[in-house]
Amino acid sequence: MAVNKDPILKRCRSLQIDPSHLGIYKESRRKKTQSHRKTSDYGIQLREKQRAKFIYGVLEKQFRNTFEKASKKKGQTGENLLVMLEERLDNVVYRMGLSTTRREARQLVTHGHFTVNGKKVDIPSYQVKPGDVIKVKEKSQSSPKFKEIKEMSVGIPGWLSVDREKLEGKVLADPTRDQIDTPIEEHLIVELYSK
Repeated sequence: MAVNKDPILKRCRSLQIDPSHLGIYKESRRKKTQSHRKTSDYGIQLREKQRAKFIYGVLEKQFRNTFEKASKKKGQTGENLLVMLEERLDNVVYRMGLSTTRREARQLVTHGHFTVNGKKVDIPSYQVKPGDVIKVKEKSQSSPKFKEIKEMSVGIPGWLSVDREKLEGKVLADPTRDQIDTPIEEHLIVELYSK
């Protein structure tokens, strides 16, 4: 499995993303130097795609496949793409506050700490659906990591419900574009791929 090991703050600086969107509350002391060259339309579209890939922790091939599936669904391709990225199991675990970052959520899912509707799922890209119940496995609940997570308080989006005591959550509905707070202009990604 390929893993992106670039320094997070450096990548945030180059893509002009606030690190808090990744669950990281550190500030880089370095300031990005301003380039006096005007960015081309292609450059702006490419940066938007790279932002989305970086925020959700997805590599090019998987991102392209998700885009292809989103374009075949009814509705706007850009919105469908963001909804599909939001409904990945690793992202849902992060949104429920069962991990501190998406990278950590991906690792916890890969290590098999979660069940979906009572069945163990260790695929971070697994697409959850409305009505799915995501729960931390019984064995894992006693680990110090999950005890620490129980103490945390986080904002939960409206399309999810979470019971912090039981360390479980439910997907109430598909997220709408208004409920997705990720700073991505999805129409630029659609323009890039439709060339």
